[in-house]
Amino acid sequence: MTNLEQFKKAAEATKTMVRLSDALIKSVLLDLADDMVARSALILSANNKDLERMDESDPRYDRLMLTPQRIEAIAEDMRSVAKMDSPIGELLEQRSVPSGLRIRKVSVPIGVVGVIYEARPNVTFDVFSLCFKSGNVSVLKGGQDAWHSNMAAVRIIRECLAAHAISYDVVQLLPPDREAARELMNAVGYVDMLIPRGSQGLIASVREGAKIPVIETGAGIVHTYFDASGDLQKGKRIVFNAKTRRPSVCNALDCLLLHRSRLKDLPELVAALAMKKVVIEADEEALIHLEGHYPSELLQKANQDSFGTEFLSLRMAIKTVKDFDEAVAHVGRYSSKHSEAIIAEDQKVVERFFTEVDAAAVYCNTSTAFTDGAQFGMGAEIGISTQKLHARGPMGLKELTSYKWIVESDGVVRP
Repeated sequence: MTNLEQFKKAAEATKTMVRLSDALIKSVLLDLADDMVARSALILSANNKDLERMDESDPRYDRLMLTPQRIEAIAEDMRSVAKMDSPIGELLEQRSVPSGLRIRKVSVPIGVVGVIYEARPNVTFDVFSLCFKSGNVSVLKGGQDAWHSNMAAVRIIRECLAAHAISYDVVQLLPPDREAARELMNAVGYVDMLIPRGSQGLIASVREGAKIPVIETGAGIVHTYFDASGDLQKGKRIVFNAKTRRPSVCNALDCLLLHRSRLKDLPELVAALAMKKVVIEADEEALIHLEGHYPSELLQKANQDSFGTEFLSLRMAIKTVKDFDEAVAHVGRYSSKHSEAIIAEDQKVVERFFTEVDAAAVYCNTSTAFTDGAQFGMGAEIGISTQKLHARGPMGLKELTSYKWIVESDGVVRP
């Protein structure tokens, strides 16, 4: 089947989706979650084929890797999505106007949602569950690195759909080649919205090459600012968690900004990072205070590439700032507008940070690792939008809807 034929089938399948009851959709997702766990061996076998082709030192390796625990976590997210209220048919506004019109604004599915992503097989299940629950058809374009994993995932999804007498055309998996991506970006009239998930290069390529609407999801260049009023004990926990929990994901900490008055606390603030062998690229002031207190083999002098880089690995930059304004200016210059945090006890400083920092998620005394749809109570996410049109931050069910106006009258005509 050609890619164009798949796009046509996806567009036609929107007619199937609008006829499905929420009860049936919920049943499918709950059964699929159970099927995933029951057939973990099939998924892991396919995933191992993909892992064998990738160097373990590659930052994408951790994202590609599935384990029984990760499959169970994906399934649990799917169950959460299944049990959430349907976002479709929600009455957003209603009014009657003097002309006699009775007007309602009602939420509806986007239609066909395309997603281009890299070595992230969990995205296959997440995208399907969120699209299916919100009444959308999903067109998936995964990368070559996860091809076997994605095929196994879609096989299980389609077999579950068939068991419920639902057309498997509601989910399409495109080939992993670049031509499929190019055709998807140009699928005018078939695909209603396109979401790229992956590196800055992938996102830029889709943004620049697509002829259909795109929602940018983010490369995360993430900062945490430790203010003059910051609590050291809180800071130690937050910096360690944000950097080391899962360094290969987009909400991981990339750059620690430190108020100059707290340089004496820097060795203690980052000491635990050495246990995880985090390489620190420190500016001159920070470097002086860390020498002799942090393993020399893990300590490097920062250069011009240290800032504004999404490391996706156990590597972190440190920048010393003279005051709050310099910290915010640095964030403004290098941020990808994904997630930014401040560690501070001075509430006036915190409120300024919330007001002046432009990002999808802004934190105080909290790890940026929480930028995640499931953690935000959204069940799962289809991506983290770093733009401001239509959706921003973790995109869940409501972000996969649009709306239409329903207008009724008793035979009114316009004069």
